[in-house]
Amino acid sequence: MNDNKEKKPRMLLHVCCAPCSSHVLELLSGVYDITVYFYNPNITEEEEYIKRWDELKRFLEEAPFVEDTKAEDGGFSPEVFFAMSKGMEELPERGARCYECYKLRIREAARYAKEHGYDIFTTTLSISPHKNAQWINEIGAECQQLYGIEYMYSDFKKKNGYARSIQLSKEYNLYRQNYCGCIYSKK
Repeated sequence: MNDNKEKKPRMLLHVCCAPCSSHVLELLSGVYDITVYFYNPNITEEEEYIKRWDELKRFLEEAPFVEDTKAEDGGFSPEVFFAMSKGMEELPERGARCYECYKLRIREAARYAKEHGYDIFTTTLSISPHKNAQWINEIGAECQQLYGIEYMYSDFKKKNGYARSIQLSKEYNLYRQNYCGCIYSKK
């Protein structure tokens, strides 16, 4: 066994889907001992949830740069999202409902990371051009304070990160959905 692998800091990486995780994992896997955490109660249809989870697992099996990456499923729990979004159903995309959804997922990732002894955590959410990296990092910083676990600030879409995720998606024939997962964005 490689001694350097044992010395890598343990990172919990919140992931929303295989395409968004592809470039982030390519970028970070040599530096961190990564566990991907698939926690997405915003995915409100079970069939879609299963499809995204299965695609993530397939990617982790096929991509050589993630051979030691572990995966944890946070479980299908749309009721958590519906409770959080109550009263915000009619708000536009990229508004307050989305901010609260980011917070829901990032907080759970921070809690999980702290509870399971990780050194650092972050999320793949910032790779999307449809997501507000400033909000994501603001929430991550709050969680760092709240849970006492280091947060990696990121805007993974920069430096052609998003373009690289599209390239990797084509290379691995990844399912690329056209909405975040919630019924409101699907409309």
